[in-house]
Amino acid sequence: MKKRMKMVMYLLTISILPLIAAGCKKNDTQTYAWPLGSSSPEDTVTQIYGEKFIEEVDRLSEGKMKIQIYANGIIGSDRELLESCADGDIPFVVQNTAPQVSFMPEISVFDLPCAYSEIESVRTAVDDQTFSDALQNIYEKNGYHLLGMADQGFRVMSTNKKIETIKDFTGQKIRTMENSNHLLFWKDLNANPTPMTFSEVYIGLQQNTIDAQENPYEVIVSGKLYEQQKYVVQTNHLPHMISLLVNDEFLENLEPEERAIIEQASATATAYAREQADERVAERISVMEDYGVEIVELSEEVHEEIRSLSQNVYENIEEQAGEELVELYLSESEK
Repeated sequence: MKKRMKMVMYLLTISILPLIAAGCKKNDTQTYAWPLGSSSPEDTVTQIYGEKFIEEVDRLSEGKMKIQIYANGIIGSDRELLESCADGDIPFVVQNTAPQVSFMPEISVFDLPCAYSEIESVRTAVDDQTFSDALQNIYEKNGYHLLGMADQGFRVMSTNKKIETIKDFTGQKIRTMENSNHLLFWKDLNANPTPMTFSEVYIGLQQNTIDAQENPYEVIVSGKLYEQQKYVVQTNHLPHMISLLVNDEFLENLEPEERAIIEQASATATAYAREQADERVAERISVMEDYGVEIVELSEEVHEEIRSLSQNVYENIEEQAGEELVELYLSESEK
């Protein structure tokens, strides 16, 4: 971790100094250059989200506020980025919510399996003022401020076995993230989940170490995982939520006009990232179909069976996140 942080500080120093110098030469006022960390590949909605935020901050501040994005985990893994942001070493992070559960158990509310069948309903639930206020309190207690929540659509399963019934999941060696709720969910379907770092997934599929994996369409295409799979099964078991975070103390210390720019830019970027997510899902499906991958749509009966089998996951998450937060999140699905 110390070696990683030395590299972070070196990268930030060599990127910040030229920008500050340029700003001082131009009008004797400092031009800010702040880092935004991400562990995601560049060709994803996560990157688009970060880039749009940066673009808007630059536009609204007339070039006085600069942010530099570091993708592909160059300044840290998801866990390291969260730690660095909480400590104030870097101000901004854009990432999936799943790794945050280790730090904030309440964020496991987004791990509720098959809670929603439409991504727009998920967004409505997330944007509900009561739910978003409750979520903001959780982040702030841990040293963050949630600037926005976008998504990459739903997570789906890719495999070399055609999955059409509940029984078809049995024995599938599927790669998951290191998240206990995700592992329990796949075990409930009688699959054989295996935590694995993303960088090992392609080789794992190629060498048959694993049979399957689950990710949003974006990641399946950007990682070329479809090259090793015959089917993509629309399990739509979880929304792939993307959070844009800032260190809370950093935000509080900004001038009022600077904070207003950050908040306005994040709102614009969130809406843009959601639009891009919708457009890119269709594009990604076309890429895979052109390659010969078959997209398998599960029946509503199978989705109901999945929900029924994963009730103990719901119980676990209620213990982690609290019954009130779970009810707030699910209120839109009940409508």
